[in-house]
Amino acid sequence: MLLTSLVMTGLIMSAFRLAPGTLSAGERKYALEFYARTRARLLGDLKGLTENQLYWKADSSRWSIYQCTEHIALAENLIWQWCRMTEHQPATPEKRSEVKATTDQLVKAMLDRTHKFNAPEMLKPEAKFPDTRAAISAFTLRRDSTMEYIRTTQDDLKDHFVTHPVFGTIDLYQNLVLLAAHSERHTLQIEEVMADPRFPKR
Repeated sequence: MLLTSLVMTGLIMSAFRLAPGTLSAGERKYALEFYARTRARLLGDLKGLTENQLYWKADSSRWSIYQCTEHIALAENLIWQWCRMTEHQPATPEKRSEVKATTDQLVKAMLDRTHKFNAPEMLKPEAKFPDTRAAISAFTLRRDSTMEYIRTTQDDLKDHFVTHPVFGTIDLYQNLVLLAAHSERHTLQIEEVMADPRFPKR
């Protein structure tokens, strides 16, 4: 009986070891809280804004609040697809040594608005949604679905890697966390627009 128990315990422990790249409880909690917090901040900022406020621009080189929102919505979907495509490729744990930054360092760099990044062509806002409401709807549907994935997934997110255009090699967990940081970066941009003294009162 004792031998059988020991064998079963060994099998269970082996099963857990078969998925070295799955998320820890702490990583899952961190990502979900970050996703929920950044979602709430963006939607809170957008609530009640008029069309005049949504489309106002400080000057021709700056994005409007609508354009920031469109960019966020486009990125939510594109980066998610990028993660899912990579997850279906073979794991490459040997690339772990190529990751040069911690997740916290990546988030800090993403939120640093003193450093400007050029959006890739496919993510540049070009009225790809009929209005702000449609962009918000696309964002919330994708965000809620991604949060459910993070909540339940047993996929190997730590041994699959992408080459980020700014940060180099990062794993899929870091890429998913950066997705929330990306929306926060542009929420900060929205708040900068709203803080402009010339921003319309209504």
